[in-house]
Amino acid sequence: MEKNMSETEIHLRYKAKIIEVLERDSYAKSLGIRLSELGPGSAKSELLVQDGMLNMHGTLHGAVTFALADFAFQSACNSYGRMSVGLTTTVNYMAAGQLGSVVTAKATEERKNYRTAWYKIAIESNGELISTMEATAYRKEKYFVPED
Repeated sequence: MEKNMSETEIHLRYKAKIIEVLERDSYAKSLGIRLSELGPGSAKSELLVQDGMLNMHGTLHGAVTFALADFAFQSACNSYGRMSVGLTTTVNYMAAGQLGSVVTAKATEERKNYRTAWYKIAIESNGELISTMEATAYRKEKYFVPED
């Protein structure tokens, strides 16, 4: 990549490679989580709620909800091809996903600087907000896209 490219330009040029790397996440794959959208600093993931994902009350387990939101967060903060890792997350559970429903998590970048970035993630089921996450990422210096 050229030294003076903006992060948005890097995202646009290497989007296919970035998606390829994100889709290697074996944990997300094992749950059936799918990346449905990726933009500069944003991402949307989705999951079909299946029987093995239910808690003792028969609703979507909070850990699965967290995993879906975390994958959207991971995708958004790595969307520029720059290695980023989570520092903190705060999750609020307001309702639960139901068996057979499709649950989505949409991550939006609120602000970023050289080392840190902040995100809000909305988790919905059947058009209803069921959970929210606020997350902070640490941005490393290394990129995982080709460096020319």
